[in-house]
Amino acid sequence: MVTFCTISTESHLFKTYALADSLRTFGGTLKVLIVDSEEVKNVENIPSNIQFHFLEQLSSERIELTKKAYKKDKLRWALKPAYLLYLLSEYQELIYLDNDIFFYNGYNFLFEELQDYNVLLTPHFYPNSPKNEQTWLEANFRFGLYNAGFIGVKKKATEVLEWWSDCCLYEMKRSYWRGLFDDQKYLDLVPVLFDDVKIIKNKGYNVAGWNDQVPLYEDEIIFIHFNVFTLSKFKLKEHIYNPQFNLYIKALKKYKPSFILKTKRFDKFKVTNALYFLRWKLVRVLKYKS
Repeated sequence: MVTFCTISTESHLFKTYALADSLRTFGGTLKVLIVDSEEVKNVENIPSNIQFHFLEQLSSERIELTKKAYKKDKLRWALKPAYLLYLLSEYQELIYLDNDIFFYNGYNFLFEELQDYNVLLTPHFYPNSPKNEQTWLEANFRFGLYNAGFIGVKKKATEVLEWWSDCCLYEMKRSYWRGLFDDQKYLDLVPVLFDDVKIIKNKGYNVAGWNDQVPLYEDEIIFIHFNVFTLSKFKLKEHIYNPQFNLYIKALKKYKPSFILKTKRFDKFKVTNALYFLRWKLVRVLKYKS
């Protein structure tokens, strides 16, 4: 069996179970690091292809440093390279996935690529036209070229993961002017600093609301990244990927029947982005008036 891993809080385990179910369809197992509990409770029919780890029971220098440095979301994000390093003491190759990912077709291609490469990355594939919707072009530089919700590695990637972990310990911040975006923006440097890095340009991997401008057939979609932005777009009945959205919601409700899709009315990051967009728009207007 091929092995994947993810990191979750107890409250979001229902997403993790849906991910595990989608992996099990194609023969994959899932290692799950739970950061805020020391046991799994009140859940029936946990997918058989899951193995749990609990943060308080893991011991490594990097994990301890990360636990001291961060809490909540920043802790989960910064733990990615440290958890991968911990698991690589036992496994030859691994793929990390955010737990809001869901698979629709087989993924053997990824593990075949890990035979020849040490690291696999997936680009965001944001729209990039300098003529239309240019704010998306600039998003490539604000948020990063690669999505940190996916990374494939093998044992030879130890140096890469140690560097990434050091970066996360240095700073986990969203600051456009500093060129930082949590754990993600650091990945831009990986293909520059390290050899044997494969950029997966197949657009069926890491499909999301930010790259849905190129329609794919059902059998071309390998996995979708259902973050809040993706959910808000794909829930629309007229959206091309609404059928995949409905399958995902059904998978979530298997483990959380009361699940209702909600979007936050107030979110500091949304407000920051809105202000950035208004400033960007003003600059564009003034440019064409001058």
